[in-house]
This record gives sequence, structure tokens and C-alpha cells, in this order.
Amino acid sequence: MTRRAGIFATAAVAAACGGGSGSGNGLAPTPTYMIGGNLSGLAAGQQVVLTDNGSEQLTLSANGAFTFKTAVMQTGSYAVAVATQPPGQTCSVANASGSNIMADVTTIVVACAAPPRYAYVVNNGDNTLSQYTISAAGKLVPMIIATVPTGTSPQSVTVDPAGRYAYVSNLLDNNVSQYTIGSGGALTPMTPATVATGNGPWAGSIDPTGSYAYVLDSADRTISQFMIGAGGTLEPMTPATIAAGTKPWGITIDPAGRYAYVGNMSDNTVSQYSISATGALAMLSPATVASGTGPTGIAVDPTGLYAYVADLAANTVSQYTLGMGGALAAQSTATVATGVQPVYIAVDPAGANAYVANNSLLGAGTISQFKIGPSGSLTPLAAATVATGKGPAWIAIDRAGQFAYVVNITDNTVSQFAIGADGSLTPLSTPTVQTGTQPFVIAIVD
Repeated sequence: MTRRAGIFATAAVAAACGGGSGSGNGLAPTPTYMIGGNLSGLAAGQQVVLTDNGSEQLTLSANGAFTFKTAVMQTGSYAVAVATQPPGQTCSVANASGSNIMADVTTIVVACAAPPRYAYVVNNGDNTLSQYTISAAGKLVPMIIATVPTGTSPQSVTVDPAGRYAYVSNLLDNNVSQYTIGSGGALTPMTPATVATGNGPWAGSIDPTGSYAYVLDSADRTISQFMIGAGGTLEPMTPATIAAGTKPWGITIDPAGRYAYVGNMSDNTVSQYSISATGALAMLSPATVASGTGPTGIAVDPTGLYAYVADLAANTVSQYTLGMGGALAAQSTATVATGVQPVYIAVDPAGANAYVANNSLLGAGTISQFKIGPSGSLTPLAAATVATGKGPAWIAIDRAGQFAYVVNITDNTVSQFAIGADGSLTPLSTPTVQTGTQPFVIAIVD
């Protein structure tokens, strides 16, 4: 063998035995590339969780550039999506996917913004429904078409959880007006525009799935039961009604959609029901529990562990725990004091605080502010009350728990508040907004 041949032989042996990095065959390692982009619009104190290729997660808490930790092999692919949205905002992803990657990716754009939000107020005195958009600062802004007509003496407005439909109970027409909610929030009557109820329809409620609706028939002492069809129209169940107490006033459904509770104003009880798989109500055993005098508004906390009833004539809130079968049991401290004529109660989405509208004989009203303790008992905040307009009748809180809105029936306004970290209400820079005549109930889409 010549010297030249020996050199080639030695090289061949070395190649066969390895000696390079990466693949072990003497070749250079396959290049990898990082995946990233830019985040904008995320509200202070919020977080958004992204995923890449359905597996790796990246939690972002500040706007600016971001990069996933795991690199992608050359000619590989990526697919970025939002796994968890920040409360009160919706984040979208542009340039979300790509394949045959040959360089670092820096062009993914994640933009966060508050989704469009709307509010609707029933005006009992002029048979209209006021329509508003809600600004980023929480202010109600009348739409270009400020009102839409309802039936006679509208009492309540309810929207489905997905924000697609709105329903108004018309006390003197014995029906419910049905509307679709357009892309800009404006309401359009459905076909048919109304559906019949029992006599004296008052308050309404929709289950958390948006499948069923219930309307209190105050004169009949019944609850009308409906299925919500594909286009939002209400379709009576079989049976169409179930019995309630005397002058049923307020209705609420627990967050899991298993139970419904009704405050019966004239017999000082709360009716309690289970909700079947078909949406029909069935009375629990016992069918009622005692409340304070004149029960009106009723609320269940977001955990489904506690219920609260405003006792209009007693100036108290009755406090309950929910048992395993949904039956209410009075807490060890059965009631807490409120202002004059408590008519409605609302619990914030975090289950930390509760707020009671004190109608105050249609005079200058107040909101009682409470902290919800570990056992569900209410304790007044340091500032036990905050002033509203005249005759506060209803409270609505946005889904993010940032703002509260109080309908004032006597001075035809809605009071607007920011909710502080400690749960206390502070009037917005524009403290009130005008409504129609004798506003009663407000509903929010957010």
C-alpha cells in the first residue's frame, strides 16, 4: 500500500468511528430557531398565557417582545395560540403559524383589548330600553339610537351569557319582548317580537349555559319556563309553569346551573328548586325556607356556597349556606343590617364583596358595602355605605369586577362606580348617566 492509500484508509476508519458533534456521524448539528414576537395592549396587572404547537406554555405579564423557551428544528413549524385570556380582555394572535422554518421568528403579534361592552336599562315609565356602550374607563355612553321600544310597563331585562340575545318582561302585556344583539350592541326585535308569559311578568333569569330562561309571574304566583332556541327565541317548556310563593320578586340561579331560588315578597319565604337536564324546575324538599320580611333581590356567590336575600321591610340581608342538595340553611348569624329598604343585592365575580341597593323610600339612596368572610358571613366595609342617586333599585357588576352600575328609579339615572382593591365603590369622573323615565333594571354584556 502506498503512503497516499494509507492516508485514505486512516480517514475512513476515523469516519466510521465517529468523532463529530451533533448527530454522531461527523455532520454538523441541525440548526434550531427561536419563536417569538411582540405583545401589546395587555392591561396593567393582567396576564395572558400562550401556547406553541399545543404544548409549551408561556405566561406574559407585560407588553413588549417575547420568546418561547423551546427552539424549533430547521424546517420545523410553529403554531401559537392563546391558552388563557386575561380577565376583561380578549387577545388575538396574528402571524400565528408557519412551517419550513429557516431563521428565528420575531413576527408574531399578540394584541389585547377589552371586548366591546354594552349595557341596557329598562325604563318602566316610557316603555323603552336605553342602550349604551361601555368605555374602557367604565363609562356608559348612549348609542346613536339611544332607546328601543318595549311592551307596556317593562320590568326587567336579561341577557344570555354569550351576549347574543336580550329579553324584557312587560308587566301589563303579559309577555316578554325578545331581541338579538347586533355587532355594535344595538337591539333588533326577533320574529316573533314577543312570547306570552303568565300574568304580571316581573323578573327573569337565564341559566349559565344560555339554554333556559325563567320569568316570574307575579300575579299568578308561578314561574314561566322556556327553552332558548337556536335563534334565541323563547319556547315554552312542558310544563310551561311551576308554582312559586306570593308575589315572587327576585330569581337567581347558582353558578353551576343546578338550582334556582326565588324571593317571595308577600309571604316572607324563598322558594328553592332543582334544575333538571331538560331545564325544568322541580321543588326541593323543603319547597321553601323562611326569610326576613319582604324578600326581594337574591344572589348566590360565585362558588355556589352561599346565598343572600335582601329583606325590603326588615332592613336586613338574610344569609344562607347551600347544602349538598341545594337546600338553603340559615347561617349562624342569620341576618345583617343594611340601609333603609334594601331591594337588591349583587356579589362581585371574585366572591369577595357584596353590595345592597337601599331604595330609601325613593329618596336619596345608598349602597351598603360588605366583605364576604371565609364562612360566607357579611361584614360591613370601613365605609359601610356609599351615596347613589334617588331610589336605587338594581345593581350590575361587570365580569372583570372593575365597575358597578346602580339604577336610580326616582331621578332617572344610573350611578357609575369603580370598584377598589378593597371592594369599596368610588364614583367615576362622570358619576351618573341619564336614562329614560323610571328606570328599573340594568343588564351588561361584556
